[in-house]
Amino acid sequence: MKIREIEPAVDADALLAGAQFADAFGLEVDGHALDARQATERMVGRAPRWIDALVTLRNILVGPFGLKTSGAGAATPPRDMIGMFPVISQTPDRLVAGFNDSHLDFRVVVDVATHGAGQQVTATTLVKTHNGLGRTYLAIILPFHRLVVRSMLAQVAA
Repeated sequence: MKIREIEPAVDADALLAGAQFADAFGLEVDGHALDARQATERMVGRAPRWIDALVTLRNILVGPFGLKTSGAGAATPPRDMIGMFPVISQTPDRLVAGFNDSHLDFRVVVDVATHGAGQQVTATTLVKTHNGLGRTYLAIILPFHRLVVRSMLAQVAA
């Protein structure tokens, strides 16, 4: 299992117009059994404990600034969530999740495509910051983000 950083292959403007940050990581898995929702559920539902601890710490630290700790507190609650991420749209090949906040908007895009004898699962992150707090927050979490996404993507093959 090799997770590699790849060039984002999504239409960022269609998914999050004005996004200033985008990255993508890919993983090849054996077989053809996964759709995008299943891959996302594996990523989010099987997170290692250290990621849960980081998310808990993040929520404690950002709470006083009025930042959302999940999409659940939205004025119009999402109909469908995977973990703390509201599902924005989904097809068998692509699931888009994320939410908008006062400091930044983000999207997580999970794509599943046939690749040889298996499947390519790609996790793309898009972020649009709105102010100094958003830019600062993004700069602080970026090193952790890369570790978290790689670790969560590894759960798809586990």
